[in-house]
Formats: sequence, structure tokens, C-alpha cells
Amino acid sequence: EYTTLEAGFPLLTSSRNGLMYQNEYRGKQTTDSTETLFSIVPLGACTYRHMSDDDVFHLNVNRLEKGLVSREYPVFYASDDNNLDFIVQQINSSAEFRSFCAEQKKGGTRTRLYYKNLCEFQMLIPNTEEQEKIATFLLTLDTLITLHQRQSNLGLCRKNKEVTFMLQTITQDSLFHEYYAQWIKVYKEGAIREVTMNKYLMTHKWLKKLIPDMKVGDMTRITYQQLLNDYAETHERQTTMDFHHQIKCAILDAVDEGLIARDPTRKAIIKGKPPRDKKTKFLNQFELHTMLNHLELKPEISWEWFIVLVAKTGMRFSEALALTPKDFDFPHQTLSISKTWDYKKGTGFLPTKNRSSVRKIQMDWQTVIQFSGLVKGLPEDKPIFVKEGQKVYNSTINDILERHCQSIGVPVISIHGLRHTHASLLLFAGVSIASVARRLGHASMTTTQKTYLHIIQELENKDIDLVMRSLSELN
Repeated sequence: EYTTLEAGFPLLTSSRNGLMYQNEYRGKQTTDSTETLFSIVPLGACTYRHMSDDDVFHLNVNRLEKGLVSREYPVFYASDDNNLDFIVQQINSSAEFRSFCAEQKKGGTRTRLYYKNLCEFQMLIPNTEEQEKIATFLLTLDTLITLHQRQSNLGLCRKNKEVTFMLQTITQDSLFHEYYAQWIKVYKEGAIREVTMNKYLMTHKWLKKLIPDMKVGDMTRITYQQLLNDYAETHERQTTMDFHHQIKCAILDAVDEGLIARDPTRKAIIKGKPPRDKKTKFLNQFELHTMLNHLELKPEISWEWFIVLVAKTGMRFSEALALTPKDFDFPHQTLSISKTWDYKKGTGFLPTKNRSSVRKIQMDWQTVIQFSGLVKGLPEDKPIFVKEGQKVYNSTINDILERHCQSIGVPVISIHGLRHTHASLLLFAGVSIASVARRLGHASMTTTQKTYLHIIQELENKDIDLVMRSLSELN
């Protein structure tokens, strides 16, 4: 069963730690398109990520809420005479299953386990009664482990006297925003990425602004819906959806602890302002050519050369800042991407966004000749674009790019827009999605497909015309 984000269900991600909300797992929701179709995962259904880099697959039962996953994720139940929790536990812990998965590799670097292949896996299982007993025991064990981990987190938090005091004094009469602040400390601090943590802290600020005097025990379906409505007056629907998901987990814990009588988030209606008109994210080939010709390229490294390199390679901003002379392999016309530059905090080199971001990018001869002269004599292991002690802001380079775009009358884009431009031109030129994904350092082709869906659809329409013309010539 498929639907779109308009249905109001949250996006979920299947991971080795179970089924998770996508905006918590990745730090953000990867798409806000209202046209993309997703598979519906009801409560109690099973799903899994069908691709793997290391031949390991994890089946996950949905214990969160009815949600959405990529259409490529299989969604299924166990038959009536089998216990799904037992089946999933047995499969995930089976060495035979890992060997079975390894046999599915058909070339390439990633293994795909399609649902029809999963159904071919065989294992001995006991009768239904035994399955239920084993599944109950294993689930209880998982719960005890989770509780132990939470107690460990509480133990760490109790080192802070202020946190200890709040843990002891949170009641139904406590202010809800104070409870939420404490909940973030206990369950999120140290467990999620900084960028995700900042989103929870921003949600806390909005709670203090919108419901400064609301008590925990006063949170009902009506008061919660009014909170969402007030937030939605100044935010788009997708942002309101994220706000809802970040608060809902805390509220469900408050229900479990007896601080709130019933789940006030049930059947919540998500509203929001109409989406703003999307800004142009990329230039066409003529516009890019005109813009690059307008740059004032001098015989030494400058931000104009930075713009050229990003346009011709599709690198991320932080990747380009981290480039050193030894990253260039001029004889082989390649550029090695193995690190990023921490321009926000100024701490120096950092790892890439993910493992797939470590890559080699092929360069054209013109770029090779230009940069072989520009980096000659520069320190081999020092960034070529960042001077020692210099603080870099992406707004500085965006302003330079904006001035050039305005001067020649083309749409104003950002430095990140040059990355989109690079990918768009490659796709329109007929380069495969797989090649574009590797060049951009995307973790999977799915990311590329979602990001450039509009271009891919346009190319598919051209393909349909080509097919129809070819078929008509057969008469």
C-alpha cells in the first residue's frame, strides 16, 4: 500500500538498531516532496533496507507508529501460524542467514536482498506456542537492556545536581517546557548528532514561547492540537510535522510515567503555511558557461577559482575547503576527497560526511592545467583556499557568486547550487544515476534519485517519446 507525505504519517528508516524516525536517524528528513510515493508500514508489520555495503541485513518490526518508508523497502507480516517477533529475532541472529545474504551479491559493491529472495531462505522453527515463549523472553531481555541503558544515562545525569533535582521534582504540576528540557538531557544528550540536538533545543524554545504556563498534567488532545495550530501559523506543514515528532516522543514517555493520563498526540492534525516558492537551485549549461566566463581569474588562488572547482567537480563546500596540493593527482587527472574542513568552529580537518563521500573525482584537462600552476609551491598538507588562522564563512563566497550572477542576469544560486548544477548537467548529458551518485559522494542512488527527481522525470518523458518513435518505425 502506497501514499504520499500528505497522509501525515512520519518517515521511518530501517537501521541495525531497529526502526527509527528518519529525522532522528539522519538529523533531518531527506525529502519534503508531496508527490513521492512511499510504502505504508502499519504497526506490527516488518520491513528492512534492501541494500547493504557489508552483506548484513536487519529485519525490523514496527513498534513506533504507522509510518512511511521508501518504496524499495519490503513490508510484510508473518503468517497466522507464526510469531513475527520470533521469526525476526531468529533471522537477524542467524549465521546461515548472513551466508545466504552474501550469496545474493551480483557484482558491484552493494548487496541487494529482494523480498522474493528472502522468501527462499529456509530455517527450522518450533511450533507456535514455543515461538511465542521464546519471542516473549527475547523481547523482555531487550526491554531490560534498554532500561539498563536508560539508568546508565540517568546515572551520568545525576552527576549534575541541577539535573538530579529536576528528576526528583517533575510532577503533573511541573511546567511542560521544563519537563521537555529534562527529557532532552536524559534521552537525547550524547545520543544524537549535534545538528539534531540543535533542532530539539529549538523546539524547546518554541514551547517556552507558545505554552509558557502549561503544566504537564494539563496536556490534552485539545491543548496539544492548539499548540500545533499556533506553531503552524508561522511554519510550513513539513516543519510543523517535525515539531510534532520531536515533542511526541517526550509526551509518550510522560504517559508511560503516569504524568499524562492519555496520549494527547493521537489523531493530531498537522497544518501549516503554504510552501514558499522554491528558489532556483541550479543553472543551465549556457548560464553556467556565461557565469564562469565572467569570473576574474587571476594567476593566484582566489575564491573565484574556488567557484570554478566546485562547478566542475560537484564537491560539497566543506570538501572543497579541505583540499590540499597533495589531493591533486595531475598525471591521472583525479582529485581525492578524503576529508572536510570545519569552517563553522574552526577546528581544522574533519572526516567526510559518510564513507561514500571518500572518493576520487575525474577532472578535465583544462582544470588540471589551471590548478597544476596554481598549487605549485604551496605547502603539500595545508588547505589551498584557507589561510592559516582565517575564519571562513559560506556567506562570503555566496556573496561573490551572487554578484557575478546578477551582473550577467542569470538566476542567483548559492555555492551548494553549483553542486546541483554540476549534477543536473551530467544527468541531462545522459550520465547514469549510479555514476552521478559516486561522483557526488552520495551514500546511495536513492539519495540522488530523490534530490534530482524532477530532472529524472523530465528525462523519462524524453525516453518515452524515443520509445514511441522507435516502435512506430516497426510498422
